[in-house]
Amino acid sequence: MMRIPPAALIGLFFTGLYFFMAIFAPLIAPYPMTEIVGDVWEPSSAEHWLGTDNIGRDLLSRMIYGGRTTIFIATAATILSFTLGSILGFTAAVVGGWVDQLMSRFVDLIMSIPTLIFALVVLSVMPVTLFMLILVMGLLDSTRVYRLARAVAVDINVMDFVEAAKLRGEGRRWIIFREILPNALSPLVAEMGLRFIFAVLFVSTLSFLGLGVQPPNADWGGIVKENKDGIVYGISAALVPAVAIATLAISVNLVADWVLNRTTSLKGGRG
Repeated sequence: MMRIPPAALIGLFFTGLYFFMAIFAPLIAPYPMTEIVGDVWEPSSAEHWLGTDNIGRDLLSRMIYGGRTTIFIATAATILSFTLGSILGFTAAVVGGWVDQLMSRFVDLIMSIPTLIFALVVLSVMPVTLFMLILVMGLLDSTRVYRLARAVAVDINVMDFVEAAKLRGEGRRWIIFREILPNALSPLVAEMGLRFIFAVLFVSTLSFLGLGVQPPNADWGGIVKENKDGIVYGISAALVPAVAIATLAISVNLVADWVLNRTTSLKGGRG
């Protein structure tokens, strides 16, 4: 029977809790996302567990809906970056030659530009929609995944079971998806947890700077921006999303570390 360490259980609990609230936000939130239900920055009460925000909306409801938006964007961007980055990285390692050199130098060029500045420039001239946010974040993050996937695949590509597959006449697609991918999952899974958290922080940063999720829609970075002036008066509304981001980051990394420890061995010759 599989034994799950206490740290992983804590991570699974909080990660599952956040995703559960994100999926069922309309059923869980006590008030609509944009409805004004009280005075400005009311303290916690039986009616408003986390108080109200800068214009009197229920902060708990805003946090639940904001978590839904933030987690959706981060998850979609992470899936896009890993799908694109892994396939291109594996392809470059297997094909080699000028294809590898061309792809790697292009990725180096993109990585030489600070990610936040690149995103701000693109989003300042493009319509800021959820699709555009996911696309920009996923493409920019795929360069990091590409470098990791290529480095792992280069080592696996010279192992005996891969050479045996080549001698059997297997094509590049088989080698990539049946030989290299199963053995590259361990570092990729660990990196996926980290990239997901970076995506959460990145979309929150963009929203705080005004080029992320646009009002009246909520996300955690936008909630910080809306309530930051209250910190001067001792209002903690801006700190609540910061605590949520920190909790989510720690729990996802606990889960990723547990998965990494369970998948560290090479498993050659997948048929």
